[in-house]
Amino acid sequence: MQDPADQADYAEHSPLPTVREILALPEVEAGRPELVAGASGQDREVRWAHVAAGRGVAALLDGGELILTTGAGWPQGGPELRTLVEELLGAGISGIVLELGRGFAEPPEALIRGCDAHAVPLIVLRREVRFVQITQRVHQRILGAQNEALRARAEVHEMLTELGLNRSPVDYVVEQLAGTLQAPVVLEDPSHRVVAFAGFGSAVTESLAPWAGTVPAAGSPTVPAGSERVPVEARGTRWGALTALPGPAHPAGRRTVLELGAFALALGRLADAEGEQWLQFGSKRVFETLLGGRYRTDAELAAQLAAAGLPIEGRVVIAATLRGTGDFGAHPSLERAAIETALRRSVAPEGRVLLAPAAALEAGAGVTPGIEAEAEAGREPLLALISLPEDDPRAEGSPSRAAPPLAVRLARELDMLVPGPTPDAWRTHLALGAPERRLRQVVASLEQLRAAGRLAASAETGRVTVQQVERQPLAHLIRGLAGLPELQRFADDALGPLVEHDASTGPGHSGDLLRVLDAYLTNPSNRSLAANRARLSRSVFYQRLALIEELLGVDLADGETIATLTVALLARPV
Repeated sequence: MQDPADQADYAEHSPLPTVREILALPEVEAGRPELVAGASGQDREVRWAHVAAGRGVAALLDGGELILTTGAGWPQGGPELRTLVEELLGAGISGIVLELGRGFAEPPEALIRGCDAHAVPLIVLRREVRFVQITQRVHQRILGAQNEALRARAEVHEMLTELGLNRSPVDYVVEQLAGTLQAPVVLEDPSHRVVAFAGFGSAVTESLAPWAGTVPAAGSPTVPAGSERVPVEARGTRWGALTALPGPAHPAGRRTVLELGAFALALGRLADAEGEQWLQFGSKRVFETLLGGRYRTDAELAAQLAAAGLPIEGRVVIAATLRGTGDFGAHPSLERAAIETALRRSVAPEGRVLLAPAAALEAGAGVTPGIEAEAEAGREPLLALISLPEDDPRAEGSPSRAAPPLAVRLARELDMLVPGPTPDAWRTHLALGAPERRLRQVVASLEQLRAAGRLAASAETGRVTVQQVERQPLAHLIRGLAGLPELQRFADDALGPLVEHDASTGPGHSGDLLRVLDAYLTNPSNRSLAANRARLSRSVFYQRLALIEELLGVDLADGETIATLTVALLARPV
């Protein structure tokens, strides 16, 4: 007979026959069965069928048995019969089938009362049957169910072990689990932030509700009844938890499948010594959802953001991009770690931030060629969503040339994190969208920043240069439209002679006319400042401007010319 612990695991997915199902067997129906007590317990599962005689049968039971008896050897009444009934029912049996005739002409009253009190079905047979035929059929059903569970467990174990050995991405493992269990599955980190989620057709908002709300300080999210929850851990280290929300039974047992999934994820986590996959994947998944339009409603998106650790309700959200500029003097991974850590510390403790490498997002999220080029050069920009309380001063912009409060805080944190040998010219370029309270505006703001790429800074503080949508609306607008063929033709027509001249070599071809024009258009009313920006002497700068006017046939003092060339420069690829 199976070990009770194993039996409990098999029973988890309800493969065992119930008393109700056994009553429908032809071998039982041949005895003209009649349910006389314990009708509410007909759905009790039957773990084994046991033919019983005599008074000592209770000591032989493990629980879950269907007792088949004629009552031979039982007391006919009085305290002895009541004691026998109490012992049988106390053993946790699933039901009693009493064949009338040999031991009892009618079921004893003590047995009827006891079965009713314990909701244990009592079935009487008024015609003689062969108990061996009933036990044979019942045991065939039970063993068949157990064999099915073993086969299912082996198949799931093989699949998930292969996923773990193959270091399959966490989202793929979670998707396979959800498909196997036909139920939503959520992987969370130790802080209860959702790392990966597969909904299996369920409403995202409802499925993620336990993680989107406030998590009790004393424990994990409160999941619905019928959920299964197991830790993801190995070698004494716990990396998170895996939860399967309510769903249909599985032959291998829902908890068993989930534990095997946790094992596969633990194998992958052990192979990822730095934990990069787990650290990045939750944020990457949210950005792909947001930028790829993979959500149906704002409420659904808000639930995913909150579950990933970015609260939305009653807060403002700022879209941002960050990138290093200039020589950092060390490996790009160290540069990125310094920028990420500085930003997280800049918004702490009240703020929250989600970060993801821009080029790591799927093509469906619309990664721009400019971002891909930067990634290939090892200077991959970071996308960020920053959530702050509505009254937080760091959520405020800066209408003047001064840097906004968030940039000032970021510069201070960088000063404490950047290694001493870092060249003085190195900077972090921070592009900030406007503080938003509506999710659709947040999405639009992030898309606008990504399309704009890196623009000239509107402010600088410490090692941080800042571009702000609120301060540079035209530049962000034009960059957002730069992919239109009509705008590209406009830029080519307006700047073609300068591009051709810069590409030529020989006397008078310095290759810097576009740079000089950009410096001039940034400060059209102050040519001395523009010359400094172009890093040229005033006389050489004026000579370049005269050459630009000659090549383009324009007057650079004319307002319409300034507007036309400004738009053309902004429309050029980053």
